[in-house]
Amino acid sequence: MISEKQLIKDCQQGKKSSQYELVRRYSGMLMTVSRRYVSDQASAKDVVQESLIRIFRYIDKFRHTGSFEGWMRRITVRCALQWLGKSHFKKETSLTNLEVEDSVDPTIFNTLGIEEIKKMVEELPIGYRTVFNLNVMEGYNHHEIGELLGITESSSRSQLTRAKRLLKKKLESINITKYRSA
Repeated sequence: MISEKQLIKDCQQGKKSSQYELVRRYSGMLMTVSRRYVSDQASAKDVVQESLIRIFRYIDKFRHTGSFEGWMRRITVRCALQWLGKSHFKKETSLTNLEVEDSVDPTIFNTLGIEEIKKMVEELPIGYRTVFNLNVMEGYNHHEIGELLGITESSSRSQLTRAKRLLKKKLESINITKYRSA
């Protein structure tokens, strides 16, 4: 199997077999990233396709100073955000009337599978889901999220808080249902 460094070098030189190998090796990871932002499979595939086009277009700019996967993930996140459009994030949300977050009973996570948790996140309104994924899953801070989405840091914080609140309510309803059926 070809090393990542050699794969990148070959792709930079336009070697078709290495480009095919890059797609084979990384398209699953790129699809996972895309699906965090885009809810339907067909659109997520379109985002991955656009991401791969950009990856190949700009691969000569990759300088091995960080993770290659991280570089490709950032490209995919940006493609997904462009696909979504920034209109979902333009509305400023007020920080007033935000409740203090209480923690959820950690035992609830013992009853849920990863697919159930993913489904809950996918069901969040698009703005909340996007900010949640950028912050929690991708590790962007509120300043970076604001720049990516064209919103203020406070709007990013507000949307994250509201996303967490909605997830908490969903988790609590599952917990209540669990105890009622026991």
